[in-house]
Amino acid sequence: MRKGHEELGYVQPVVIIKARSISISLDKRSIRMHSGNHWGGSFEVNGVDSATEDERSRNMDWDRASISHHQLDETQQSWLLGPPDNNKKTKYVDLGCIVCSRKAVKWSLWSILIAFFVIALPIIIAKTLPKHKHPSPPPDNYTLALHKALLFFNAQKSGRLPKNNGISWRGNSGLEDGSNLTEVKGGLVGGYYDAGDNTKFHFPMSFAMTMLSWSVIEYQHKYEAIGEYNHARDLIKWGTDYLLLTFNNTATKIDKIFSQVGGSRNGSTTPDDHYCWQRPEDMDYPRPVQTANSGPDLAGEMAAAFAAASIVFRDDTVYSTKLTKAATTVFAFARDFSRRTTYSRGNPFIEPYYNSTGYFDEYMWGAAWLYYATGNNTYISLATNPGLSKNSKAFYMIPDLSVLSWDNKLPAAMLLLTRLRIFLNPGYPYEDMLHSYHNVTGLTMCSYLHQFNVFNWTQGGLIQLNHGRGQPLQYVANAAFLASLFVDYMNATGVPGWNCGPSYISSDTLRSFATSQIDYILGANPMNMSYVVGFGNKFPRHVHHRGASTPNDGNKYSCTGGWKWRDTRNPNPNTITGAMVGGPDRFDRFQDVRTNYSYTEPTMAGNAGLVAALVSLTSSGGYGIDKNTIFSAVPPLYPVSPPPPPPWKP
Repeated sequence: MRKGHEELGYVQPVVIIKARSISISLDKRSIRMHSGNHWGGSFEVNGVDSATEDERSRNMDWDRASISHHQLDETQQSWLLGPPDNNKKTKYVDLGCIVCSRKAVKWSLWSILIAFFVIALPIIIAKTLPKHKHPSPPPDNYTLALHKALLFFNAQKSGRLPKNNGISWRGNSGLEDGSNLTEVKGGLVGGYYDAGDNTKFHFPMSFAMTMLSWSVIEYQHKYEAIGEYNHARDLIKWGTDYLLLTFNNTATKIDKIFSQVGGSRNGSTTPDDHYCWQRPEDMDYPRPVQTANSGPDLAGEMAAAFAAASIVFRDDTVYSTKLTKAATTVFAFARDFSRRTTYSRGNPFIEPYYNSTGYFDEYMWGAAWLYYATGNNTYISLATNPGLSKNSKAFYMIPDLSVLSWDNKLPAAMLLLTRLRIFLNPGYPYEDMLHSYHNVTGLTMCSYLHQFNVFNWTQGGLIQLNHGRGQPLQYVANAAFLASLFVDYMNATGVPGWNCGPSYISSDTLRSFATSQIDYILGANPMNMSYVVGFGNKFPRHVHHRGASTPNDGNKYSCTGGWKWRDTRNPNPNTITGAMVGGPDRFDRFQDVRTNYSYTEPTMAGNAGLVAALVSLTSSGGYGIDKNTIFSAVPPLYPVSPPPPPPWKP
């Protein structure tokens, strides 16, 4: 039956569907239907003339009953309409910039809603809930002691003090220092008093500035972590600003350096810095200025101080450049062959107190720092010159030459140059000497260990680097710093230890040496005494120090009128916080007596070594060193690429 319908392709039924009944209107001009067989039989199509058919169609009446009273079943409807169209028309939404289907909009909205509940809602809840931060661990003892040790330098300042100096019992002083010098506009105002007296010794002052700068360069991240970075920089600048006044820093060649302000002759009974016991603010006696027309040791140390500080202040281009220029100028003075007499020789104001025993160690020390500050190969060539190591006795393995002090820079200079080999490995032509310095540095560290019996030790565990003489702690602090720094160099390169002859020593062993010595200074000793004033519960109360022992009560005590404050058994009225005193004797005994300077006098050089050791050991700010900053000015060690050839000309 369906086939019959398909053969009637020319038939055009018009279907009108209303509610449940279907009315079919057929073009009477096209179909002739048998009235007795309503859709049940065959269709009969007569091929008559179209005109005749049209006429007949106009005259033919429909069988209205067949249309009006007969309804089609579903099968019959399907013959006419075909299969039902189940596809719904896709609806779209115009969003202005784009047109998308309603279904896509619907899914997008649901996705955003689900993302809100899964991602945004937990974040909002977490942000609104009360925060319970885990408290940061308390600072270790090394950090606490470091805060105090830096304050000692504030107490030692000379000149016109800033308002934020932080030492209530100190005021302006030494404002007339060097006022009689025509070469120095404004005189030699500023700097630091060296120890318990009111003398400004430029040789140990320079060494203290170099040590402070070295510690800042290696451990800047630690200083920043404990909030002391700017403080340390201010202390260094206070010293270098003053040292710049001690020579003609605008010249490229100089013929003298002012080496000291104040002081006294040994055993003098005339008013001076030793005979009188007065606060610096009350000084009214003459303060002569010492001049060095030769002094490779003093100038070499000053060059090191300026060069190291120039790296600290690398973010201040103008000041850093000024320091670098000053370093090159004074080092040229030090290297002048006609000026090779130690600065202290024959000077009664210097020789009994800070006598220099040589200057080749300062050549190595200053040259190393100048190379790091400038990148000039001339300085590294000098530092690795075999003649320099020979004259400085660097390879003689003399125990005393392994002890760092304001007089002997040899172990520090070799460690500083070992750093170059460890991290940059420049190779030829420096490798042979750098390798030797590295070996000697390792042996120096071996000498600090108790098991090798190079130095004597007290029963309480203090190494006797100055053979039991007075003021031992400054040498101990310096050795602890060098040991701790060498460990950090090894750790930075993944080296777990080194050899002491046939014995392999782990870096932890050397670190333990450093911590044991600093712990001794901080109170882990038979006296249970902290030798850093203000640290712990038990510390020296009768420090050999004029400013700390004389009351700041508005009265001016005369030169000899202050003797009563020197000799009284009462504790000092002013606490000189952070001062590391001289220390105990070789039997671990300590006498807290003001008149015995061997036990109770602090020094600039000693506290600088203590600061460096403490910052190297503290865990605040993490561990390790800054490997790269010190090399900022060092040029690449590979050959520079040659210039391109000139263009070809026919």
